Amino acid sequence: MQIVCLDLEGVLIPEIWIEFSRRTGIPELARTTRDEPDYDKLMRGRIDILGAHGLGLPDIQAVIAGMRPLEGAREFLDWLRAEYQVVILSDTYYQFAAPLMRALGYPTLFCHELVVEPGGRVRDYRLRMPDQKRASVQAFRELNFRTIAAGDSYNDTSMLSEADAGILFCPPASVAAEFPQFPVTRNYDELRRAVVGAGSA
Repeated sequence: MQIVCLDLEGVLIPEIWIEFSRRTGIPELARTTRDEPDYDKLMRGRIDILGAHGLGLPDIQAVIAGMRPLEGAREFLDWLRAEYQVVILSDTYYQFAAPLMRALGYPTLFCHELVVEPGGRVRDYRLRMPDQKRASVQAFRELNFRTIAAGDSYNDTSMLSEADAGILFCPPASVAAEFPQFPVTRNYDELRRAVVGAGSA
C-alpha cells in the first residue's frame, strides 16, 4: 500500500498570507515558510502585525472566500486520489482551509488551529503537534504504507526526508539549493510523473 502526503499552500492552493498581504497592502505579511524556516517566529510576527493593524480572522476569511485552487490542482488531486491514498499535511489552520477544501473535493486534511477571541482577534495559534508533517509520515510508515511526500517550502523538508520518496514542487531557489537530494518538479505533469516513478521504485 502506498500513500501520498502533500503540502497544501504552494502545491494545491495559492499562499494565503501572500494574497492577504496583497489585498491589505502590508508587505510584511507576504513572508511565508518559503522565506522563514522558523515557523514560530513567522507566526508570532504575523499575529503581531495583525494586531497592530486591527485585523482579525474575519478579514482573512473574507480574502480566502475569493481565492481558488491553483490551476490544474483539482484535476491533479482527482487523478492522485484514484491511484493512491492521499493526505494533505499543512501548516495552515482549519479556520482558513474550509472554502478551499470544498473546491478541492474535501480531501483529508491534517493542519492546526488558531486561537481567536470572540471579536475575531487572533490571539495565538495551537499546533496539532510539533513537526506534525514529519510525525504523520513516520506514523504512516509504521502502519506499513510506502510514503511519497511533496511540498515546496522549508517546513516541508522534514516530511520529505522522512518519506520513502520526497519531491519538491515549485520551490524557491534557496530551498532547492539547500536540499538537492529531492527532485524538483515545476508543474503537475512533472509532479505526476515523479509520483508514478517513486511509486514504482
